[in-house]
Amino acid sequence: MSAERPAAPAPFLSDTGAPPPRRGRIVFLNGTSSSGKSSIARELLDILDEPAFHLPVDAFHAMRSRREVAPETLGTVLRRTWMGFHRAVAGMAAGGNDVVVDHVLSEEWRLRDCLALFPAEDVVLVGVHCSLEELERREQTRGDRPAGLAARQFTRVHAHGVYDLTCDTTATPAAECARLIKEFLPGRPTPTAFQRMAAGA
Repeated sequence: MSAERPAAPAPFLSDTGAPPPRRGRIVFLNGTSSSGKSSIARELLDILDEPAFHLPVDAFHAMRSRREVAPETLGTVLRRTWMGFHRAVAGMAAGGNDVVVDHVLSEEWRLRDCLALFPAEDVVLVGVHCSLEELERREQTRGDRPAGLAARQFTRVHAHGVYDLTCDTTATPAAECARLIKEFLPGRPTPTAFQRMAAGA
């Protein structure tokens, strides 16, 4: 992977003119559709010591106007949505906010874009795994996802293979996964997964 890092964003100023005292931490949950990322994120917000924001990419897709998009431009519209989502996450963290990101890295360019935008030392990358059988069961039960979506993402979403921490929601409840993530945060090792991937880009 190769990605040219943009110039560092200008610091945000508070009402007093002073920059924020800290950079926000990004807890980055990556997994297929229906793997349990949103459930883990909600549990995390309840138990983290500092205030945090859950930014799911589905919320950004839901904000788009309902106007029908022509098939030949759909790919461009979706890519712009993902790119805007990444920059919103970066902006919230740059403002000093802790962010829990709910993502699907099923295309390599999404990972490259995040590596270019997020301070690698501030990202905790969590792989959210689940068996294909359970994913398909959840997908059918939910009824709000295209049939076969999780299966199409299954072999691609974890292809980069580098994480700070992984959890498996096949049989582990979201609350337990959230507890494991919280306990991992204070002593998380360096270099982080994002630092390792950025160094090898």
